[in-house]
Amino acid sequence: MVKGKTTIAPDVLHTVARLTTLNVEGVSRMCLSPSGVKRYFTRGFRDGVRILLENDIVYADLYVVLKHNTNVREVSHIIQQQVARALTETVGMQVGRVNIHIEDIDYPERIKA
Repeated sequence: MVKGKTTIAPDVLHTVARLTTLNVEGVSRMCLSPSGVKRYFTRGFRDGVRILLENDIVYADLYVVLKHNTNVREVSHIIQQQVARALTETVGMQVGRVNIHIEDIDYPERIKA
């Protein structure tokens, strides 16, 4: 058996979480920055994803914009399940928490007016 070490760049975790989230039905897009004052205190934030690693456990915060006519609670739960599964299966890391932040809802232009 060959001995060695495998390291996973934080960008890999961001990419897995982001792409998994975008593939969930009802997600319109990632929010590029948290709303309000939160954006000034959020470190490690990029492309709608904030990943924190503590003791080899992944904690994720995902900032999303949903499509209109979407069940917010259901889609949020699906995102949590899918992202946790993807991180565990893809990189083999334990997931401690996946927080979903709904930043907005995208409505068609004719409904906005």
